[in-house]
Amino acid sequence: MRTLSYSQAIREAHAQLLSSDPRVFVVGQGVWSPWYAGTSLKDIDKQFGRARVLDSPVSENATTGAAIGAAIAGMRPIVFHPRMDFMLLAVDPIVNQAANWSYLFAGQVNVPVVIRSVINRGGEQGAQHSQAVHAFFAHVPGLKVVMPSTPYDAKGLLVAAVYDGNPVMYIDDRWLYGETGEVPEKLYSVPIGKAVVQREGKDVTVVAISWMAREALNAAGLLQTEGIDTEVIDLRSLKPLDDVMILESVKKTGRLVVADGGWKTCGIAAEIAALASTHAFEYLKAPILRVTLPDCPAPMSSALEDCYYPKASDVATAVKQVMGAAVGR
Repeated sequence: MRTLSYSQAIREAHAQLLSSDPRVFVVGQGVWSPWYAGTSLKDIDKQFGRARVLDSPVSENATTGAAIGAAIAGMRPIVFHPRMDFMLLAVDPIVNQAANWSYLFAGQVNVPVVIRSVINRGGEQGAQHSQAVHAFFAHVPGLKVVMPSTPYDAKGLLVAAVYDGNPVMYIDDRWLYGETGEVPEKLYSVPIGKAVVQREGKDVTVVAISWMAREALNAAGLLQTEGIDTEVIDLRSLKPLDDVMILESVKKTGRLVVADGGWKTCGIAAEIAALASTHAFEYLKAPILRVTLPDCPAPMSSALEDCYYPKASDVATAVKQVMGAAVGR
């Protein structure tokens, strides 16, 4: 077992998939450029050739549509969108085509495409380069959505997505690229639809997504010094959702905080809150709280960004609130 960074784990998954399966290819904007992909695709084109690692024109719709067609024809494409914001230009082929083909043809046609998009936060990039719109795609039947937070899951979930046989949205967050962890050398997969308990606790459950899982763990460390034992669940998969693990934890602790790096209204945090209030209401000792982005576009100013993006201290504050609250009847 070695220690790799999050981005190195993604790079290794690409390399092993390309070397082990001739059906796999990568296409997207900036796949030859470290400025776009960071180290997550470093020198992949040099290793496997530019016939299998294709740098596309600036046409998200056409590139994604071509990859979906290749998937229907039997290939296993990975489409790379270096900024999730501009992937919205490909909503038509993703939502109207990829998500529906298997259903429309009664399962006789599958669309084994991986649509990889990167969330770029901070750095004074503003409202059109910083958006996390993962909840949009979790809303759509026929799509699976995964968001790894650790290097181990970053590699394993990409492998699982390629071999799933269905269209999978693989969403990574550039704020996690420098995170390190143990990653096996062999090719392995992490099951889609299964959350993981990153930290066991008995007082309160924090369900977290992507980079907020890291912040939740940091918050749990702070809270431990104050005698609060926090259970942290890393969701990993937004769709399908691991209802069983979430509900088991909430029933054990009786308190729930959801930490999501997306907007609050109609977000994934609201879906998890609805799940717990519907199926574990009698176990709740306090109202459910959500730690999310505010319902406004990302600011340009670094000072405003510091207020805009939630962090470990915000999660800790929410946990303290639910620990001190009683459910009103």
